[in-house]
Parts: sequence; C-alpha cells; structure tokens
Amino acid sequence: MERIQQYYRNFEQEMGYNLFDKEDYVENKTFLLYIHMLLTTEVAEVAEEFRTMFKLADRLVAEGCNEVDALERAKGAVRDNLGKELADCLAYLVKFANYFDYDLETELYTKLEEIKRTRK
Repeated sequence: MERIQQYYRNFEQEMGYNLFDKEDYVENKTFLLYIHMLLTTEVAEVAEEFRTMFKLADRLVAEGCNEVDALERAKGAVRDNLGKELADCLAYLVKFANYFDYDLETELYTKLEEIKRTRK
C-alpha cells in the first residue's frame, strides 16, 4: 500500500495538484471538504453501478434467465465502469491518508486485528 500512496504523491506533484498553503486554515478546510464531497460522489457512483447491475439481472431473470447466470451477466456488464468507480474511491481515500500522514496498510491491518479481537 505504501507504493500506492507514494505513487499517488508523485502523481499529484506531476499534475500540480494540492497547490495550496498547508498553513492556511481556510484553504485546508476547503480542501478537505472538497475531497470529502468528491469521495461521497464516487461512492454514490459505485451504488449506481450496483443499481444498474441488479436492474439488468432482474430483467434477465424476467426474460427467463437463471438467477445465477443473470447476475453473472449483469456483473460482466458493469465490470469496467465499476472498476473505474472503485479506483476513484481508492484515489480519494489515499489522498486523505496522505494528507493526514497515515500508512494505510498499517491502518488496515490494525483495523482487521481489532475486528478479530472483538469477535472472540
């Protein structure tokens, strides 16, 4: 995950993103709210792909297709778009993690271990 976070840092620098005064409260607040808005928009787009997938699966079932086959065909129909939307979500999560200097891999492992402990 560190490679992804570093790649994203390099990408932002190459593209000229995040050129704001990191010491300015208003610019930081604006940045964080904007990235939050973009992330929630992308999550909504993931939901839209699911809606499209289930709608197509339901139509295929109504046309006589087996439910499992219908779902597989519908998954295939949204695969490319869903992948792009998931990548957009990941990009904004990485952007937040980098802003707050989190190591996402460590955070994920820590969270998963916490879940294991609470289930015992």
